[in-house]
Amino acid sequence: MQHKGKILEKAVRESGMPLTKLSKKMAKSRRWMYNAFENENLSIDYILEIGKIIHYDFSEDLKDLKKFKESAEHFGINSNPEDSEYWKNKYLNLLEKYNLLLESKLN
Repeated sequence: MQHKGKILEKAVRESGMPLTKLSKKMAKSRRWMYNAFENENLSIDYILEIGKIIHYDFSEDLKDLKKFKESAEHFGINSNPEDSEYWKNKYLNLLEKYNLLLESKLN
C-alpha cells in the first residue's frame, strides 16, 4: 500500500511553497500539515486540494487516484469535482445502485 502522506510531503517539498503559506491556504495549522505527512491513509480530498494549491497532479503518483480517473474516463464521467455535471453523474450512479439494492431486498 502506498504511503499517501509521504507522497504528499515529497510533492509539497519539491513545490518550494513554504508550509506556513500552504497551511494558511488550507485553513489548517502547520502541525496538521506535519501530521498529514505522517498519515499513511490521508484522504484523497486533502491531497487533491493541496495539489490544486501547489499546482501538482497526483494522478501519476497515487494508484487509487489513477484508477479513479481511468474508470471515470471509461464511463464518460467528468472527474472534476468543481463541475456540476460531475455531481449529477455521481448522484445518478448512486441512485441506480440504491434502486438495485431495493429491488434485491424486495425479491
